[in-house]
Amino acid sequence: MSKILFLFLLAVGLLTASFVLAESPRGVIRVIDGDTLDVGGTRVRLHGIDAPEADQTCETDQGRSWTCGAWVSREVRARYQGKTARCEAVDRDRYGRIVARCAVNGQDMGAALVAEGLAFAYRRYSMDYDLIEKQAAAADRGLWTMQVESPATFRQQGQAAQPAPKNAAGDCNIKGNVNAKGERIFHRPGQEHYDRTRINTGQGERWFCSAAEAEAAGWRAARR
Repeated sequence: MSKILFLFLLAVGLLTASFVLAESPRGVIRVIDGDTLDVGGTRVRLHGIDAPEADQTCETDQGRSWTCGAWVSREVRARYQGKTARCEAVDRDRYGRIVARCAVNGQDMGAALVAEGLAFAYRRYSMDYDLIEKQAAAADRGLWTMQVESPATFRQQGQAAQPAPKNAAGDCNIKGNVNAKGERIFHRPGQEHYDRTRINTGQGERWFCSAAEAEAAGWRAARR
């Protein structure tokens, strides 16, 4: 009986290992936002970090409001777009994305982003980056130079569904909407459905600063 149990547990372990391996993408990165990537065509949410939503705003010490979420997305894109990542799956989230630790040239992406002040340690799910975040805060890096609400609080308050922020010279006012069929479509100011389109980043929707940025992220232009 013990031998049968051992063989059963071994089989389960092998199947689990095979599943994890299959769910651990590797490939070229396309940055979606500060903590979400396409890796070799697979959507990945970086484990243990939380970056500002694309339409989230921050406030400087001088009281100026600006689109820090869009800024973070651009900074992450500048660092990682087109590079190759190796990811280790940890889980799947409720949106079907693989949650994973990813590395580029052997460097943990989550650790690097938190260290540079481009993302926060997501302590609800992991304490891996707790000390790194404290060091970034002490050094006033990135987001730590300004007043910023935690992305989780921002989402909970439903601010992601409000109209585009009227700041940053209005340069991030393109709405990336996901319709009922799951199609990703972006609407520019002046188009027929722009005003009544609402953005909910909790459902994968987001703001863009240009049509080129939206197309690069996988959205198509609205036909009218």
